[in-house]
Amino acid sequence: MNPANDKVATQSPKYWATICLLLFSSGLGLLAFVTRDRWLHRIAPFLPQEIDKEESPKSITVSDQVLLTSQAQMNLKMKTAPLKAEIFWKTASIPGMVIDRPGFSDRGVVAPATGVVSQIYRVPGDTVRVGEPLFTIKLLSESIHLTQTDLFKAMQDIKLAQAQKQRLAELGDAISGSRLIEVDNQITRLEVASKAYRQELVNRGLSIQQVAAAAEGRFVGEIVITAPSPPTAGELTPLQNRKGPDTGQQLLEIQELKAELGHQVQAGQTLCLVANHQLLCIEGSAFRDELPLLEGALRGIAPLDIDFGEADSATWPTLGQNLNIHSISNSIDPETRTFHFLVRFENQFKLVEQQGNTQVFWRFRPGQRVRINLRTEKLDNVFVLPPAAVAREGAEAFLFRQNGDVFDRKQVHVLHQDKYCVVVANDGGVPPGIFVAQTGAVQLNRMIKANAGGAPKGFHIHADGSVHSGDH
Repeated sequence: MNPANDKVATQSPKYWATICLLLFSSGLGLLAFVTRDRWLHRIAPFLPQEIDKEESPKSITVSDQVLLTSQAQMNLKMKTAPLKAEIFWKTASIPGMVIDRPGFSDRGVVAPATGVVSQIYRVPGDTVRVGEPLFTIKLLSESIHLTQTDLFKAMQDIKLAQAQKQRLAELGDAISGSRLIEVDNQITRLEVASKAYRQELVNRGLSIQQVAAAAEGRFVGEIVITAPSPPTAGELTPLQNRKGPDTGQQLLEIQELKAELGHQVQAGQTLCLVANHQLLCIEGSAFRDELPLLEGALRGIAPLDIDFGEADSATWPTLGQNLNIHSISNSIDPETRTFHFLVRFENQFKLVEQQGNTQVFWRFRPGQRVRINLRTEKLDNVFVLPPAAVAREGAEAFLFRQNGDVFDRKQVHVLHQDKYCVVVANDGGVPPGIFVAQTGAVQLNRMIKANAGGAPKGFHIHADGSVHSGDH
């Protein structure tokens, strides 16, 4: 080796650059080692993790089962029920509204004679029974006062004529028969006139007792207007003909007052409006292309399904009525391009007693919106479930079978779905009779997707759905 060459090499710039780089790298490594507690935790998430032997890739499997504790089931408000094959009808929905039945529900109470309202017994919202007082009217009608006077005079003339007849009868043969006949004719004419006066006073609103008092000279200065009678028995349905639960009379509700205290009213003027909502109608609005469905319902081929949108239907008894179309309008509304049809039905009610007052609480009320479902297609041998019982994931649909606290995910074929129910095909994928979750299907499916399904660590699930710890 040539010493001159070694000396030249140590004096070259490349040699010293290499020495400096090595020293810098060594110092940087030493500094990093000394300060590792300050920076190591910052890059730990980005370093490759060592796989636990107990959780090696060979032991990680995708499960279609999810284990729920009793608390978790209560949090999900979990309900289960057995699958039952049944018949389902697809329907076409038509909007409708509950209205009063024309000629039966609403009626007006009118003043029978001219007078001044001196007392009002009921106000809007009150409930009255047939025959209870509504108004007292102080009579100003001259015709009524004159009729009462004529009735009293006629009754007095009858008494005088009868007394005269008695005296003539006591004279015997001294009086001619024509004289007795003349007195009898006079009595007959007076009796006919008195009957006419009595009937006129009754028509004007006076009671039988008041008419009898007027005939004796006790003239009536005011009359009481009472709640009107219900329709005749021939106009009512069998349920309406039955007596009520407490009174046996129909209950009426005061809807609107048309007269005020101290106001003068004329004969025939409306004093108030009363209503009874036991006989109602549903008025539907349909388009021209829906007429064949309505015609089938009118003929009774396809019964109607009415959705009243009730949240408290469980607190009422079953309606128990066949809801059929009563009439279809033959004219189309030029603005909406729809035609109307009517469905008659009978309402249900409850009586609420409060501080001595009776309030009628009707189940269905005029103005209530409904949906009229017309049957279009029949599906036989299917499962009908609530919407919360089925989870959708793309083109797939699942329901969850219950095995104790474990729920198995089962793929199913959905035939129909709306906001009220989901119709699943009975194609052998899930057998009838098994218990399936009626609620929480979406949450259960999310648990499986998030790898929260299957058995927890230290447990395993057998094929029958039973759960056991790993040390057994």
